[in-house]
Amino acid sequence: MIYNQWYVILESKELKKSKPLKITRFSENLSLRRDENWKVWCVADKCCHRWVSLSCWKVVDWEIQCPFHGFTFDKTWACTHIPANGKNTPVPKTMRVKSYKTFEDFWFIWVWWWDIDEIKEEPFFFKELWDFSYSTLKDHWNVHYSRAIENQLDVVHLPFVHKTTIWRWNKTLVNWPVVEREGELLIFYVNNILDDWKTKPLKPEEIKNYKKLFHLQFHYPNIWQNFISDKIRIFAAFVPVDEENSIIYIRYYQKVVTSPFLKQLVNYIGKVSSLIILRQDKRVVETQLPKKSSLKSDEHIIMWDKPIVEYRLHRQELIDKKTRN
Repeated sequence: MIYNQWYVILESKELKKSKPLKITRFSENLSLRRDENWKVWCVADKCCHRWVSLSCWKVVDWEIQCPFHGFTFDKTWACTHIPANGKNTPVPKTMRVKSYKTFEDFWFIWVWWWDIDEIKEEPFFFKELWDFSYSTLKDHWNVHYSRAIENQLDVVHLPFVHKTTIWRWNKTLVNWPVVEREGELLIFYVNNILDDWKTKPLKPEEIKNYKKLFHLQFHYPNIWQNFISDKIRIFAAFVPVDEENSIIYIRYYQKVVTSPFLKQLVNYIGKVSSLIILRQDKRVVETQLPKKSSLKSDEHIIMWDKPIVEYRLHRQELIDKKTRN
Protein backbone atom coordinates (compact mmCIF):
# COMPACT_ATOMS: atom_id res chain seq x y z
CA MET A 1 0.00 0.00 0.00
CA ILE A 2 0.96 3.61 -0.51
CA TYR A 3 0.49 5.22 2.87
CA ASN A 4 -0.70 8.77 3.49
CA GLN A 5 -3.04 8.94 0.51
CA TRP A 6 -6.76 9.51 -0.03
CA TYR A 7 -8.38 6.28 -1.34
CA VAL A 8 -11.85 5.92 -2.78
CA ILE A 9 -13.28 3.01 -0.76
CA LEU A 10 -17.04 3.08 -1.24
CA GLU A 11 -19.89 4.63 -3.16
CA SER A 12 -21.94 6.99 -1.02
CA LYS A 13 -25.27 5.23 -1.51
CA GLU A 14 -23.88 2.04 0.03
CA LEU A 15 -23.67 3.62 3.48
CA LYS A 16 -27.10 4.26 4.98
CA LYS A 17 -27.77 6.68 7.82
CA SER A 18 -29.49 4.16 10.03
CA LYS A 19 -27.17 1.19 9.62
CA PRO A 20 -23.40 0.86 10.24
CA LEU A 21 -21.42 -0.95 7.56
CA LYS A 22 -18.53 -3.39 7.99
CA ILE A 23 -16.10 -3.67 5.07
CA THR A 24 -12.60 -4.97 4.41
CA ARG A 25 -10.13 -2.49 2.94
CA PHE A 26 -6.32 -2.39 3.01
CA SER A 27 -6.42 -5.95 4.45
CA GLU A 28 -8.16 -4.61 7.58
CA ASN A 29 -11.74 -4.72 8.78
CA LEU A 30 -13.32 -1.28 8.99
CA SER A 31 -16.65 -0.05 10.31
CA LEU A 32 -18.36 3.01 8.86
CA ARG A 33 -21.41 4.92 9.99
CA ARG A 34 -23.16 8.23 9.44
CA ASP A 35 -23.96 10.56 12.30
CA GLU A 36 -27.08 12.69 12.73
CA ASN A 37 -25.68 15.18 10.18
CA TRP A 38 -24.88 12.45 7.61
CA LYS A 39 -21.14 12.88 8.18
CA VAL A 40 -19.18 9.67 7.59
CA TRP A 41 -17.06 8.18 10.37
CA CYS A 42 -14.67 5.27 9.87
CA VAL A 43 -12.87 3.16 12.47
CA ALA A 44 -10.95 -0.07 12.76
CA ASP A 45 -13.62 -2.69 13.38
CA LYS A 46 -12.43 -3.73 16.83
CA CYS A 47 -13.20 -2.31 20.24
CA CYS A 48 -10.09 -0.96 21.95
CA HIS A 49 -10.97 -3.03 25.03
CA ARG A 50 -11.02 -6.67 23.89
CA TRP A 51 -11.00 -6.23 20.12
CA VAL A 52 -14.52 -7.49 19.53
CA SER A 53 -16.09 -6.41 16.23
CA LEU A 54 -18.07 -3.18 16.40
CA SER A 55 -20.09 -4.00 13.29
CA CYS A 56 -23.06 -5.01 15.46
CA TRP A 57 -22.79 -1.91 17.65
CA LYS A 58 -25.82 -0.20 19.12
CA VAL A 59 -26.43 3.51 18.62
CA VAL A 60 -27.49 5.28 21.83
CA ASP A 61 -28.14 9.03 21.51
CA TRP A 62 -25.75 9.08 18.54
CA GLU A 63 -23.02 7.44 20.58
CA ILE A 64 -21.80 3.92 19.85
CA GLN A 65 -22.13 1.13 22.38
CA CYS A 66 -19.89 -1.92 22.12
CA PRO A 67 -21.99 -5.12 22.10
CA PHE A 68 -19.58 -7.01 24.38
CA HIS A 69 -19.16 -4.96 27.58
CA GLY A 70 -21.23 -1.85 26.89
CA PHE A 71 -18.37 0.64 26.47
CA THR A 72 -19.71 3.77 24.74
CA PHE A 73 -17.82 6.00 22.29
CA ASP A 74 -18.52 9.50 21.02
CA LYS A 75 -18.24 10.57 17.36
CA THR A 76 -14.48 11.08 17.72
CA TRP A 77 -14.26 7.47 18.92
CA ALA A 78 -13.08 8.39 22.40
CA CYS A 79 -14.59 6.19 25.10
CA THR A 80 -17.10 8.14 27.23
CA HIS A 81 -18.31 5.46 29.61
CA ILE A 82 -17.18 2.09 31.00
CA PRO A 83 -20.28 0.61 32.70
CA ALA A 84 -18.29 -1.74 34.94
CA ASN A 85 -16.48 1.27 36.46
CA GLY A 86 -19.66 3.19 37.20
CA LYS A 87 -20.74 6.57 35.89
CA ASN A 88 -18.66 8.47 38.43
CA THR A 89 -15.30 7.04 37.28
CA PRO A 90 -13.27 9.01 34.70
CA VAL A 91 -12.36 7.18 31.49
CA PRO A 92 -8.65 7.02 30.54
CA LYS A 93 -7.87 9.25 27.55
CA THR A 94 -6.04 6.37 25.88
CA MET A 95 -9.27 4.37 25.71
CA ARG A 96 -10.29 5.12 22.13
CA VAL A 97 -10.85 3.24 18.89
CA LYS A 98 -8.47 3.79 15.96
CA SER A 99 -10.28 6.11 13.56
CA TYR A 100 -9.62 7.28 10.00
CA LYS A 101 -10.28 10.60 8.36
CA THR A 102 -13.03 10.51 5.72
CA PHE A 103 -14.15 12.74 2.89
CA GLU A 104 -17.30 12.54 0.77
CA ASP A 105 -17.97 14.15 -2.60
CA PHE A 106 -18.99 13.16 -6.12
CA TRP A 107 -21.05 10.40 -4.46
CA PHE A 108 -17.91 8.59 -3.30
CA ILE A 109 -16.41 8.10 0.16
CA TRP A 110 -12.64 8.46 0.61
CA VAL A 111 -10.48 7.37 3.55
CA TRP A 112 -7.08 8.83 4.37
CA TRP A 113 -4.67 5.99 4.88
CA TRP A 114 -2.61 6.50 7.30
CA ASP A 115 -1.29 9.43 9.35
CA ILE A 116 -3.86 12.26 9.57
CA ASP A 117 -1.09 14.74 10.41
CA GLU A 118 0.10 14.30 6.83
CA ILE A 119 -3.16 15.51 5.26
CA LYS A 120 -2.45 18.61 3.20
CA GLU A 121 -5.49 18.85 0.92
CA GLU A 122 -8.78 17.27 -0.12
CA PRO A 123 -8.83 14.22 -2.42
CA PHE A 124 -8.21 14.74 -6.11
CA PHE A 125 -11.07 14.07 -8.51
CA PHE A 126 -11.70 14.75 -12.19
CA LYS A 127 -13.93 17.68 -11.34
CA GLU A 128 -14.99 18.38 -14.90
CA LEU A 129 -17.23 15.31 -14.52
CA TRP A 130 -19.50 17.30 -12.23
CA ASP A 131 -21.53 18.38 -15.30
CA PHE A 132 -21.99 14.80 -16.55
CA SER A 133 -24.71 12.32 -15.69
CA TYR A 134 -23.56 8.80 -14.88
CA SER A 135 -24.37 5.21 -13.98
CA THR A 136 -22.23 2.95 -11.76
CA LEU A 137 -21.36 -0.72 -11.65
CA LYS A 138 -19.36 -2.55 -8.99
CA ASP A 139 -17.29 -5.68 -9.61
CA HIS A 140 -15.11 -7.83 -7.36
CA TRP A 141 -11.78 -9.04 -8.80
CA ASN A 142 -9.58 -11.77 -7.34
CA VAL A 143 -6.38 -9.70 -7.85
CA HIS A 144 -4.44 -7.04 -5.97
CA TYR A 145 -5.68 -3.59 -6.96
CA SER A 146 -2.33 -2.81 -8.63
CA ARG A 147 -2.96 -5.54 -11.24
CA ALA A 148 -6.40 -4.15 -11.97
CA ILE A 149 -4.93 -0.68 -12.47
CA GLU A 150 -2.19 -1.95 -14.79
CA ASN A 151 -4.75 -3.64 -16.99
CA GLN A 152 -6.30 -0.24 -17.71
CA LEU A 153 -2.86 1.13 -18.67
CA ASP A 154 -2.10 -1.74 -21.05
CA VAL A 155 -2.44 -0.62 -24.69
CA VAL A 156 -1.24 -3.87 -26.28
CA HIS A 157 -4.04 -6.16 -25.07
CA LEU A 158 -6.88 -4.24 -26.71
CA PRO A 159 -7.15 -6.04 -30.11
CA PHE A 160 -6.95 -9.44 -28.42
CA VAL A 161 -8.94 -9.24 -25.20
CA HIS A 162 -11.54 -6.90 -26.70
CA LYS A 163 -11.61 -8.11 -30.29
CA THR A 164 -15.38 -8.74 -30.12
CA THR A 165 -16.26 -5.38 -28.55
CA ILE A 166 -14.31 -2.11 -28.61
CA TRP A 167 -11.37 -3.23 -30.77
CA ARG A 168 -12.93 -5.14 -33.65
CA TRP A 169 -10.86 -3.33 -36.29
CA ASN A 170 -7.73 -5.38 -35.43
CA LYS A 171 -5.24 -2.53 -34.91
CA THR A 172 -2.42 -4.65 -33.53
CA LEU A 173 0.57 -2.44 -34.31
CA VAL A 174 1.24 -0.05 -31.42
CA ASN A 175 3.14 3.19 -31.67
CA TRP A 176 5.06 3.81 -28.47
CA PRO A 177 2.68 5.33 -25.91
CA VAL A 178 3.48 8.87 -24.85
CA VAL A 179 3.50 9.23 -21.06
CA GLU A 180 3.39 12.51 -19.15
CA ARG A 181 3.45 13.21 -15.43
CA GLU A 182 1.76 16.13 -13.74
CA GLY A 183 2.41 15.67 -10.03
CA GLU A 184 0.55 12.48 -9.09
CA LEU A 185 -1.41 12.48 -12.35
CA LEU A 186 -0.20 10.25 -15.19
CA ILE A 187 -1.48 10.85 -18.73
CA PHE A 188 -1.08 8.20 -21.44
CA TYR A 189 -1.56 8.93 -25.15
CA VAL A 190 -2.36 5.86 -27.23
CA ASN A 191 -2.11 5.19 -30.98
CA ASN A 192 -2.78 1.66 -32.28
CA ILE A 193 -2.85 1.18 -36.06
CA LEU A 194 -3.31 -1.59 -38.63
CA ASP A 195 -0.24 -3.67 -39.38
CA ASP A 196 0.45 -3.42 -43.13
CA TRP A 197 3.64 -5.47 -42.85
CA LYS A 198 5.63 -2.37 -43.82
CA THR A 199 5.14 0.17 -41.07
CA LYS A 200 7.35 0.19 -37.98
CA PRO A 201 6.13 1.60 -34.66
CA LEU A 202 6.92 5.23 -34.01
CA LYS A 203 8.91 6.31 -30.97
CA PRO A 204 7.30 8.91 -28.67
CA GLU A 205 9.40 11.78 -30.04
CA GLU A 206 8.30 10.86 -33.60
CA ILE A 207 4.57 11.17 -32.88
CA LYS A 208 3.30 14.57 -33.97
CA ASN A 209 0.28 16.26 -32.34
CA TYR A 210 0.06 13.41 -29.84
CA LYS A 211 -2.22 15.43 -27.54
CA LYS A 212 -5.01 14.94 -30.07
CA LEU A 213 -4.82 11.16 -29.63
CA PHE A 214 -7.02 8.94 -27.51
CA HIS A 215 -5.75 9.16 -23.96
CA LEU A 216 -6.13 7.88 -20.42
CA GLN A 217 -5.54 9.59 -17.10
CA PHE A 218 -4.59 7.94 -13.83
CA HIS A 219 -4.26 9.67 -10.48
CA TYR A 220 -2.65 8.00 -7.50
CA PRO A 221 -3.52 6.08 -5.58
CA ASN A 222 -6.58 4.54 -7.27
CA ILE A 223 -8.69 6.54 -9.76
CA TRP A 224 -8.61 6.49 -13.56
CA GLN A 225 -10.38 8.19 -16.45
CA ASN A 226 -10.75 7.09 -20.05
CA PHE A 227 -11.16 10.20 -22.21
CA ILE A 228 -13.51 8.87 -24.90
CA SER A 229 -14.56 12.37 -26.00
CA ASP A 230 -15.41 15.77 -24.57
CA LYS A 231 -18.88 14.43 -23.70
CA ILE A 232 -18.23 10.78 -22.87
CA ARG A 233 -15.86 9.42 -20.21
CA ILE A 234 -15.33 6.13 -18.43
CA PHE A 235 -14.22 6.44 -14.81
CA ALA A 236 -12.85 3.73 -12.52
CA ALA A 237 -11.89 3.50 -8.86
CA PHE A 238 -9.70 0.50 -8.02
CA VAL A 239 -10.39 -0.22 -4.36
CA PRO A 240 -7.88 -2.30 -2.35
CA VAL A 241 -9.55 -5.03 -0.32
CA ASP A 242 -6.56 -7.19 0.58
CA GLU A 243 -3.41 -8.60 -1.04
CA GLU A 244 -5.43 -10.79 -3.43
CA ASN A 245 -8.73 -8.98 -3.89
CA SER A 246 -10.01 -5.65 -5.10
CA ILE A 247 -13.29 -3.95 -5.98
CA ILE A 248 -13.68 -1.90 -9.12
CA TYR A 249 -16.26 0.86 -9.42
CA ILE A 250 -16.87 1.73 -13.05
CA ARG A 251 -18.88 4.80 -13.98
CA TYR A 252 -20.13 5.64 -17.42
CA TYR A 253 -20.27 9.45 -17.64
CA GLN A 254 -21.94 11.34 -20.50
CA LYS A 255 -23.53 14.67 -21.34
CA VAL A 256 -24.60 13.89 -24.90
CA VAL A 257 -28.19 13.20 -23.87
CA THR A 258 -29.71 15.41 -21.17
CA SER A 259 -33.46 14.75 -21.18
CA PRO A 260 -34.37 12.96 -17.91
CA PHE A 261 -35.75 9.70 -19.30
CA LEU A 262 -33.41 9.29 -22.26
CA LYS A 263 -30.26 10.03 -20.27
CA GLN A 264 -31.17 7.28 -17.80
CA LEU A 265 -31.59 4.87 -20.70
CA VAL A 266 -28.31 5.92 -22.30
CA ASN A 267 -26.49 5.68 -18.97
CA TYR A 268 -27.89 2.20 -18.39
CA ILE A 269 -26.76 1.04 -21.82
CA GLY A 270 -23.33 2.55 -21.16
CA LYS A 271 -23.11 0.72 -17.85
CA VAL A 272 -24.04 -2.64 -19.37
CA SER A 273 -21.52 -2.15 -22.19
CA SER A 274 -18.84 -1.23 -19.66
CA LEU A 275 -19.56 -4.39 -17.66
CA ILE A 276 -19.19 -6.59 -20.75
CA ILE A 277 -15.83 -5.00 -21.54
CA LEU A 278 -14.69 -5.16 -17.91
CA ARG A 279 -15.50 -8.85 -17.66
CA GLN A 280 -13.37 -9.52 -20.76
CA ASP A 281 -10.46 -7.98 -18.86
CA LYS A 282 -11.30 -9.79 -15.64
CA ARG A 283 -11.21 -13.23 -17.25
CA VAL A 284 -7.57 -12.70 -18.24
CA VAL A 285 -6.20 -10.56 -15.42
CA GLU A 286 -7.34 -12.95 -12.69
CA THR A 287 -4.96 -15.55 -14.14
CA GLN A 288 -1.88 -13.36 -13.57
CA LEU A 289 0.58 -14.49 -10.91
CA PRO A 290 1.59 -13.16 -8.54
CA LYS A 291 -1.67 -11.36 -7.91
CA LYS A 292 0.20 -8.22 -6.87
CA SER A 293 2.42 -6.34 -9.31
CA SER A 294 5.91 -5.21 -8.43
CA LEU A 295 8.65 -3.01 -9.78
CA LYS A 296 11.02 -5.95 -9.34
CA SER A 297 9.53 -8.66 -11.50
CA ASP A 298 10.57 -11.62 -13.64
CA GLU A 299 8.13 -10.54 -16.35
CA HIS A 300 9.71 -9.80 -19.73
CA ILE A 301 8.57 -6.22 -20.18
CA ILE A 302 8.51 -4.77 -23.70
CA MET A 303 8.86 -1.16 -24.78
CA TRP A 304 5.10 -0.82 -25.34
CA ASP A 305 4.56 -1.50 -21.63
CA LYS A 306 5.86 2.00 -20.93
CA PRO A 307 2.62 3.14 -19.17
CA ILE A 308 2.87 0.14 -16.83
CA VAL A 309 6.55 0.76 -16.17
CA GLU A 310 5.87 4.42 -15.42
CA TYR A 311 3.05 3.42 -13.07
CA ARG A 312 5.30 0.98 -11.20
CA LEU A 313 8.17 3.45 -10.97
CA HIS A 314 5.97 6.25 -9.70
CA ARG A 315 4.12 3.94 -7.31
CA GLN A 316 7.40 2.74 -5.83
CA GLU A 317 8.57 6.34 -5.43
CA LEU A 318 5.42 7.12 -3.45
CA ILE A 319 5.79 3.98 -1.35
CA ASP A 320 9.39 4.84 -0.55
CA LYS A 321 8.42 8.43 0.26
CA LYS A 322 5.32 7.77 2.33
CA THR A 323 5.83 4.34 3.85
CA ARG A 324 4.42 4.10 7.35
CA ASN A 325 7.04 4.62 10.05
